[in-house]
Amino acid sequence: MLQTLTDLSAPATTGSSAERSLRLLACLAQEGCSLSLAELAANLGLPKGTAHRLCMQLLELGFIARDINERDFIVGPALRKLSLDTLNHGAVRGLRHQVLSELVKEVGETCNFTTLDGASVLYLDRVEAPWPWRLTLAVGEHVPLHCTASGKLFLALMPAKQRDLLISELNLAAMTDATITSRTQLLQECESIARAGYSLDRQEFIDGLLALAVPVCDENGSMRAALAVHAPVSRLSAEQALQRLPALQAAALRLSRLL
Repeated sequence: MLQTLTDLSAPATTGSSAERSLRLLACLAQEGCSLSLAELAANLGLPKGTAHRLCMQLLELGFIARDINERDFIVGPALRKLSLDTLNHGAVRGLRHQVLSELVKEVGETCNFTTLDGASVLYLDRVEAPWPWRLTLAVGEHVPLHCTASGKLFLALMPAKQRDLLISELNLAAMTDATITSRTQLLQECESIARAGYSLDRQEFIDGLLALAVPVCDENGSMRAALAVHAPVSRLSAEQALQRLPALQAAALRLSRLL
């Protein structure tokens, strides 16, 4: 049976430095939160000296980075870029775009596909609905976490330790009168979203705009991307958006197979 690098409980097959480095990166990515040197060594069954050497090499290359607590390590910018480049691979992107196009025809509004990039949401793809009034955010643009449907969904479904740390550092700027600017209220909103399995942006990012987002999860059930529909409230109420929830969830399942 083929062993994958995400099967961290399985023993290493070669013991090479390359395999150990890749398993360390897979461990950090899979955990979704910062890990100390001791935790990495224990998770991978490595001596602390070996784990330290690997961390220093990966830190220098930008594949990992130090957390706010400098004793802990997190995914670095080079690894995030690698993952985004993989998600944007030509053939896969074409198939993903087709799923979005079919969803737009079904729900009648603009849909987008996003991922978490550091402390913001990154637009990977979008398909516009043929309406004269629409919001245009180009692929590659970033939007805030605290006031968008996708952003709040990422916060709600990430590990609690990572969420609490991120919210404590976010600038909860008021984009509209409806924006959540209280950390306590945002945490409560995240708890509600986690229970519901979807997120609504009720004019929190842009006045007059409503959005609904659902998670796109990998084979382990971890959220890797978000699928969202948005439209002006004059065309789409929260109740009408929720009627489109089954269609979004079905499309998200199809997209999960393209991660």
